Amino acid sequence: MISAIFTLLIYLVVFGVLWWAVNYTIDTTPVPDPPARFIKIALVLVCASAFIILLLNMTGVETGMNLPRLG
Repeated sequence: MISAIFTLLIYLVVFGVLWWAVNYTIDTTPVPDPPARFIKIALVLVCASAFIILLLNMTGVETGMNLPRLG
């Protein structure tokens, strides 16, 4: 149980850093509004689906993706 919580925290930190990096890049570069909005929507979809797959893998459901485990 402790290793599952540790793994979840590591993934949350990685997703958070990726989220911050993409948002920072989109906000600081002169990207017009429609493409920037599409990139942010794609970012939300990718992070949400990866997090859902991670939670499903932790509960024992086979999702077809083999995410690495730390413990």
